[in-house]
Amino acid sequence: MKNDKIKNQYRVNEQIRAKEVRVVNDGGSTVVSTRQALDMARSQGVDLVEISPNAEPPVCRLIDYSKFLYQQKKHAKEMKAKQVKVEVKEIRFGPQTDEHDYQFKLKHAKEFLDNGNKVRAYVFFRGRSILFKEQGEVLLLRFANDLEEYGKVEQMPALEGKKMFLYLAPKKAGAVKKSQQKMDRERREAETLNVSNEKGQATETSSNGIFANAKNGEDILKKLQNE
Repeated sequence: MKNDKIKNQYRVNEQIRAKEVRVVNDGGSTVVSTRQALDMARSQGVDLVEISPNAEPPVCRLIDYSKFLYQQKKHAKEMKAKQVKVEVKEIRFGPQTDEHDYQFKLKHAKEFLDNGNKVRAYVFFRGRSILFKEQGEVLLLRFANDLEEYGKVEQMPALEGKKMFLYLAPKKAGAVKKSQQKMDRERREAETLNVSNEKGQATETSSNGIFANAKNGEDILKKLQNE
């Protein structure tokens, strides 16, 4: 079916209805009658292929039609292969995720975004842990802020049933990336932190940063700072 679609895109030889056509080749182009163009094609043992029917006059090439179709199919296949398939990778947290687990998942999220994939991070509230939904929101906001260099927020934290979701998309190609050495050093430094400092680290983000975009962001920060 796909091959027939490509084949039916073009008029060939006697199928061309225009009275005159522009014949293009490596040396340039010339406008001649369609009858004359057909005679040129026959004398060279090739076909007259209409490649631009909407031009005035229509543009044609003198080429072997089978070879022309092969080139078109090959080009279409190459273009399809170059298309980047974007996947959505999931990262799951609990409302009281410890620092080591957080850094582990942060590293994976950086890799996902670096490879051009989207990230859907969520906090799952089991049973009465739904009471800590504000803590889950702060966790996701910290996560988004730590990934600011790698991705952009598509959707701020939003509660859907027992899950609070955050959506991130990779930044465009060409964005400045940290070296692997720097990333490894930061990971080692983070792993040496005491878990008891987790709450303090969550509030390091300025109120002018990503917290400012969250619903009740300032209230959440004040509450954390007073605890």
